Amino acid sequence: MTITPPALSVFETLESEVRSYCRSWPAVFDHARGARLTDEDGHTYLDFFAGAGSLNYGHNNPVLKRALLDYIERDGITHGLDMATTAKRAFLETFQNVILRPRDLPYKVMFPGPTGTNAVEAALKLARKVKGRESVVSFTNAFHGMSLGSLAVTGNAFKRAGAGIPLVHGTPMPFDNYFDGQVPDFLWFERLLEDRGSGLNKPAAVIVETVQGEGGVNVARAEWLRALQDLCHRQDMLLIVDDIQMGCGRTGAFFSFEEAGIVPDIVTLSKSISGYGLPMSLCLFAPELDVWEPGEHNGTFRGNNPAFVTAAAALDAYWTDGHMERQTKARGEQVEQTLLSLCAEEPTASFRGRGLVWGLEFTDPARASAVAARAFELGLLLETSGPRSEVVKLLPPLTITPEELDEGLRTLARSVRETAA
Repeated sequence: MTITPPALSVFETLESEVRSYCRSWPAVFDHARGARLTDEDGHTYLDFFAGAGSLNYGHNNPVLKRALLDYIERDGITHGLDMATTAKRAFLETFQNVILRPRDLPYKVMFPGPTGTNAVEAALKLARKVKGRESVVSFTNAFHGMSLGSLAVTGNAFKRAGAGIPLVHGTPMPFDNYFDGQVPDFLWFERLLEDRGSGLNKPAAVIVETVQGEGGVNVARAEWLRALQDLCHRQDMLLIVDDIQMGCGRTGAFFSFEEAGIVPDIVTLSKSISGYGLPMSLCLFAPELDVWEPGEHNGTFRGNNPAFVTAAAALDAYWTDGHMERQTKARGEQVEQTLLSLCAEEPTASFRGRGLVWGLEFTDPARASAVAARAFELGLLLETSGPRSEVVKLLPPLTITPEELDEGLRTLARSVRETAA
């Protein structure tokens, strides 16, 4: 398939220069279903991007679409701030019965606003309010959002520079394997905490991703996460897990931290929690942390009722038994075997991942971008990640069929071979 870039006049003349994904994928998309998108010229693309992880159940999932259309057709509440509605009640009851109770998680549920960064801001504010301290520890190569509080705990220098002001009250520490196993886990962090001369203010909390998606698909070991939770408990710090991209089944289990056997004090969810790509986020926390005053954190669009409808439908359809988790792990094994073979013939590449999030890293960062560009020409959407965009990131819908997954992996392998020097 040869794709001719379309005339993008109105996008180039009217839309801000801040646009990014459209530069990598110069097509005007018109409709989508499942794991495929189609542009206005009729070209079809297999989607290994899934709305940056917000479309775990694919585009226009028919089960979720039916629930949404039925709700709209009966004039269900669309905008509700934090008012009680039947749609919100149905979601809360389903989330409690399908997700929280089976995992023995007693979390309170907060609707902080429509996006992931809203959830992170709420988590940071709550942790500081509870502990009465300002500092929050994050990790190298972390990404937590683009608003100021979230940027302060984000590692990427390019994104941080966009703030335009100093980003304060955040302290970075080395993520798992940052020193290639040459330094014991948390040696530096714990030494700073215990040394009165270190200059480190006592943190209110630590925020972490179990798999750093934007940071390059860096996977934290289960034992590292357990040691981090233990450190937080011993040092009176709250543990916040940012599960915005890696939650909702992306790594297999509904929460990405389940495999490690930890129970964070605070969890942030967004992206695929609505199930349909509709804006929605949650901040979950232990009941004893619920010290908010009414209205102390609010937002006009924190009550997106159509998102509540599709979210409840997604939980009912995919999480009442263990099928989705088993399927995701099986699809992950399919990806792993392909990447294993691919890296055996490509000495400049290595890979890592869990479930259905994988990264293919190249020693030459330009190679990753070239692979993604060639994949687009061949009809496959891939993005790059990592501090130097050196990682090709695979993030297909969880509902992708084995045949579609194989097709995409063959296109990836072809793109790697055709961009070799």
